[in-house]
Amino acid sequence: MKDVTENIPLLIIAFILGSIPFGIIVARIKGVDLKKVGSGNIGATNVLRSLGKWPAFLTLFGDILKGTAAVAIGKFLGVGPIYEGLIGLSAILGHNFSIFLKFRGGKGVATSFGVLFIYTPQVALFTLVAWIVIVILTKYSSLGAIVSFGLLPVNIALFDPQYREKLFITVLVTILILTRHKDNIRRLIKGTERKIGQRE
Repeated sequence: MKDVTENIPLLIIAFILGSIPFGIIVARIKGVDLKKVGSGNIGATNVLRSLGKWPAFLTLFGDILKGTAAVAIGKFLGVGPIYEGLIGLSAILGHNFSIFLKFRGGKGVATSFGVLFIYTPQVALFTLVAWIVIVILTKYSSLGAIVSFGLLPVNIALFDPQYREKLFITVLVTILILTRHKDNIRRLIKGTERKIGQRE
């Protein structure tokens, strides 16, 4: 119980970090309300469709960085893999349910990558490569996320020596990603999902 109470402040900090809506900020600098253009999503894919490559890059970098920073703080403080995972999960939840957007948000893909880069670097690389390959072959960012994160628990079990401590967290990350992409899954099945760079 002591560990739980000691780490609650870190979980709160991670949630606040995750809540920073970089896509909204970048779009507002450009004079655009991101929630009213494209898909309405706050992530880099919608920024790319609506504003172009550099704003999308800045959004992607910011969303990755907040996940990386949250877990890095936990690792620096030596909280151990279980709490590192919970801190990372809190950052992802912050992105998905931002306190700055009335508990609405994005789908958490970039922030999840940011978490994985510190939490399990080798598996993060496998996940990123899978995402890149699928996106190159299909041009669907959503399909890349669905498949690459769908394989995440398997990759943890196969390639991370600390998989016993990390498997539960990564299963939760996978569930979050798939749940946030349920509409994309429906559109992919119907053949109406937009490809990367495709505008309305």
